[in-house]
Amino acid sequence: MPIVPPDAIFQVASGFMASKHLYVANELRLFEHLAEGPMTLDALAQRIGTPCSRLRITVDAMVALGFIERQNDYYQNSLVAASYLSGHTSPDLRPFLHFWNRISYPAWLQFEERIRTGQGTFEPPDEECYKIFLEGVEAITSGAAIALASAYDFGSHCRVLDLGGGAGLFLHAILQQYPTIEATLFELPHIATLAHQRLAETSVAKQVNIVEGDFFIDPLPTGHDVIILAHVIHMFSPEHNLTLLRRLRAHVSTGTRLLLVDFWTDTTHTQPLFAALIAGEFLVATGEGDVYSEEEVCAWLLQSGWQRFSHQPLSGPSSFIVAEAH
Repeated sequence: MPIVPPDAIFQVASGFMASKHLYVANELRLFEHLAEGPMTLDALAQRIGTPCSRLRITVDAMVALGFIERQNDYYQNSLVAASYLSGHTSPDLRPFLHFWNRISYPAWLQFEERIRTGQGTFEPPDEECYKIFLEGVEAITSGAAIALASAYDFGSHCRVLDLGGGAGLFLHAILQQYPTIEATLFELPHIATLAHQRLAETSVAKQVNIVEGDFFIDPLPTGHDVIILAHVIHMFSPEHNLTLLRRLRAHVSTGTRLLLVDFWTDTTHTQPLFAALIAGEFLVATGEGDVYSEEEVCAWLLQSGWQRFSHQPLSGPSSFIVAEAH
């Protein structure tokens, strides 16, 4: 057999160490402090309140990973850290790292059990966890929300319904560009409460009606000519997704548009790479989540009375499929 170095194995196997170093650096507000200018390790330790001997471990790791640069005895943010983790730019990915550190990282300890048996311990989140979750999801999907508002022409629509839209990130981006459109956000009660608080502080608050409910059980709001399902399909099994699409079709008139935003993959489920990896996150979260290919979604659409029109890229690994009720 040819001699192959095991570098790839060690690189992937140590990935959790790199992740945790990055999460801790974010929790310590390391990048925020360095946004004020280059600092020595002593100055950073005083700001953070952690002894140099321990702080140096994570600081060195950030240098090795390219998030911090060192010149003599001074440390400063690299371009990528300054652009996304300093707290002075948009998008701000600090809430995303906070979410994955506090919620996702511990949850992945159940991943093997999910794979083996389909079972796992699920701790119902409290209000603070929901807040961390929503802020983290918004941070990672804000690019897709802004891109959708520009990539799809909402000018021909009057009323948009966002099912499972969290705190209204996608609606906020759309309504800022289309001030005459009316919108409805349909969410579970505990998330709807946070959405009320978040949207009340925005310029689009008067355009949005928030309705509480479960879209598998409760009556769906009617009278909308376009529906958004953004990062919802990946939380459910194929059977549940087909049920949801059929339920939506039964509640809308012919010609209603459906926009499906997600990490749609190729037929092998291996590209984009981010989608292949994050599939485990969705399985851990719900016990049935996964990523799906465009072909799978189109088959569900056909079975449920929708006609697929187009598939367009958005930001990063996200893309959206446009369908119409027929």
